[in-house]
Amino acid sequence: MHVMIIGAAGMIGRKLVDTLVADPRALGRDVSHLTLVDVVAASAPANLASTVTVANLAETGSAARLIATRPDMIFHLAAVVSGEAEADFEKGYAVNLDGTRNLFEAIRLEGAGEPYRPRLVFASSTAVFGSPFPDAIGDEFLTAPLTSYGTQKAIAELLLSDYSRRGVFDGVGLRLPTICIRPGATNKAASGFFSGILREPLNGEEAVLPVEEDVRHWFASPRAAVGFFLRAAQMDLTPVGPRRNLTMPGLSATVAEQIDALRRIAGDEAVRLIRRQPDPVIARIVAGWPMNFQADRARELGFRAETSFEDIIRIYIDDERGGRAP
Repeated sequence: MHVMIIGAAGMIGRKLVDTLVADPRALGRDVSHLTLVDVVAASAPANLASTVTVANLAETGSAARLIATRPDMIFHLAAVVSGEAEADFEKGYAVNLDGTRNLFEAIRLEGAGEPYRPRLVFASSTAVFGSPFPDAIGDEFLTAPLTSYGTQKAIAELLLSDYSRRGVFDGVGLRLPTICIRPGATNKAASGFFSGILREPLNGEEAVLPVEEDVRHWFASPRAAVGFFLRAAQMDLTPVGPRRNLTMPGLSATVAEQIDALRRIAGDEAVRLIRRQPDPVIARIVAGWPMNFQADRARELGFRAETSFEDIIRIYIDDERGGRAP
């Protein structure tokens, strides 16, 4: 099976590659070739046939050249993240909407001759929802985003459902929780501090908290996120029906609950490394985000996530620190 990962240099892309290299049958069939696509060169695995391509789907002809290789499985993870999409309106729409539409159209045109219908798994976001919210958002709640990023993702979800309905590809959209704890440096996502206030103290470094501790949000670990994509790639889509976009399960927690979990695992010394520095821009963006979900459809379809923040922190310690607690 030829697998293409678009956004392969990103955190989830890298972890997905690592998983497929460690277990080439993680998708239920042998992976014979990986095509790794990003705007910067991804790292090629040493023990699995692969092609590394630097490409931007927003550029004319880029998607068509990629799809001409006819991958069987496509993971579309590439995006301009939330804070950057809000700050740079044109770039957000060019990448998150135009690039995605270019990809979908390239697949449609490639299949206009000899039949071609790949499975496509798309990374969406809970940012497609906007307040006011119920206590827990159910699967029937409307998508009414309050950010440009959320709007771009919501439009892409509609396109994915329509292209799937018309048989262009077999698409599944995954509305990801905020992934925490993300390894490495903080990116331009407005949600980056949720990882930073745990990651930096666990590594003995100061972290900045730009919002109040009563802010509540929806989380899952990087390990759970990879599991979501593996499940979506090989599941039977018959029970999914025409509603191809699914809200992924996760854990609802406040910043205060995150900090309490950090204290229980790493002690007061780690917690003292968190510095309160209010940022009204980030606070305004986060205030419009959902806080809790039921995610019944996804759970019934076999998707799983953590149930405690201690588990999320321990996964980071195991996966990124070799099991070494501070």
